[in-house]
Amino acid sequence: MSRARNILFIMFDQLRWDYLSCAGHPHLHTPHIDALAARGVRFSRAYIQSPICGSSRMSTYTGRYVHSHGASWNGIPLKVGEMTMGDHLRAAGMECWLVGKTHMRADAEGMARLGLEPDSLIGARVAECGFDVFERDDGMRPEGPDGFYDPNRALAYNDWLRAKGYNSDNPWHDFANSGLDDAGNVLSGWFMQNAGEPANIREEDSETPYMTGRGIAFMEQARAPWCCHLSYIKPHWPYIVPAPYHDMYGPEHILPPVRTGPEYQGAHPVLRAFMDTRIGRAFARDELREKVIGAYMGLIKQADDQMGRLFAWMEETGRIKDTMIVLTSDHGDFLGDHWMGEKTFFQDASVKVPLIIHDPSEAADKTRGTVCDALVETIDLAPTFVDFAGGSVAGHILEGHSLLPILHGTASAPPRTFAISEYDYSASGIAEHLGLGVRDAVMFMVATKKWKLIHCEGGFRPILFDLENDPDEVHDLGDSAAHADVIGALYQHLFDWARRPSQRTTRSEAQLIKMRTQSRKRGVVLGVYDENDVDLTLTVKYRGRKADRHKP
Repeated sequence: MSRARNILFIMFDQLRWDYLSCAGHPHLHTPHIDALAARGVRFSRAYIQSPICGSSRMSTYTGRYVHSHGASWNGIPLKVGEMTMGDHLRAAGMECWLVGKTHMRADAEGMARLGLEPDSLIGARVAECGFDVFERDDGMRPEGPDGFYDPNRALAYNDWLRAKGYNSDNPWHDFANSGLDDAGNVLSGWFMQNAGEPANIREEDSETPYMTGRGIAFMEQARAPWCCHLSYIKPHWPYIVPAPYHDMYGPEHILPPVRTGPEYQGAHPVLRAFMDTRIGRAFARDELREKVIGAYMGLIKQADDQMGRLFAWMEETGRIKDTMIVLTSDHGDFLGDHWMGEKTFFQDASVKVPLIIHDPSEAADKTRGTVCDALVETIDLAPTFVDFAGGSVAGHILEGHSLLPILHGTASAPPRTFAISEYDYSASGIAEHLGLGVRDAVMFMVATKKWKLIHCEGGFRPILFDLENDPDEVHDLGDSAAHADVIGALYQHLFDWARRPSQRTTRSEAQLIKMRTQSRKRGVVLGVYDENDVDLTLTVKYRGRKADRHKP
């Protein structure tokens, strides 16, 4: 075919950009993802818009910065009026379906205010981030003394496991995310000492193969043109994986942590607070890193094998010829780098993600197998999809830029000189630890190819990294007088970004330009002293008129 019709939008959760062999990892070989990169374009500077699951995904799905859509942390709903890629794609004639995770929370109050019933077609789409749902599975079914973290998660997967003989009130935990000792005791994957244990589940029944099968099931019955968001929960914690992946990687395969003593000792107070969390202190232990990273690599290896299964099926059925394939992640994982675990700060281990796009269209032949080092943001995906579907990109709503010109070799970069990421930690314990109010527990990152500045509200000095001379981001220059001009220039970028008209979403630029002259022929003639001072056609309704006398 000369042009593809469908989009397979694959997202992994917590997959680091550099834990792929095509990105240079020396021990973790990912031949199937590498093959996708060889057939498309790999973007080496793709930045997320927030280093946490929920807000990052909401930016990707809406094509808008966190400051614009407002869903700034996990569990904060996306406003009921926000448009998502599903809305934009349907307007372009393409269906948009979910298979897997979104991590979104519905704006129940907003829906009730507008009378939107969750079981109506429109209500269901609003409640599911604009997607039609083939199967939603956010994974993650932890349970504590106050109940489940989210009682609606992993329900279909748990039912499926029970039907296959995994008898438990929570098979997601007891089998898919735990080991088993010789006495039959569950070795919970929540305890990181168990990361090296094989999960007590047949490999083909674990989460990643399960979701691959559901993606295939969707494509078997789908009618083109469609966009399918195939969204995996792994390699997100709990860090545990079934055999044979559990022991594929030992201490000799674990890269040393990117961190230094002076980096910790002289850390900016906000950065130090993130380093001193329980997860940060845990990843400071070498024995923990070895177990956890071995399991993390095993989860990625399993994911790559499932990509091989998926792509082979698409080849066999001919779908590879008419489907754009996009592969990315919602954020990375520090894994002990910079004295941190998790993802909630702005070094590249967290905010840079893998992004590979394979467009089988003839127009993309000239860029196959290339690497693009342009500054790209994940908000670029929604306008790329709309552009690919043949729709008109609503530039007054979508804040990213279509990557189709790069894929087709007619441009080398989006019209962007800096990338932005944001993190609102006002609902976290770190804000309390720092004694910050809700408004001050917010950070912004602005990055160019050479510099990265992190602004922390609350009266703190900035953090600055020289990405060219310090690519590991261990030397903070934020208090360097010699870099005052650099800091000032980066703050100017941040100010320019903050002044964008992000909330003016009900009128397009073309409509606004048309409105400049729209009222001229509708009777508004302010500033006119004599009717002959303007074009007489504009005042035709006011000249030569007669009326009865009523004035005294």
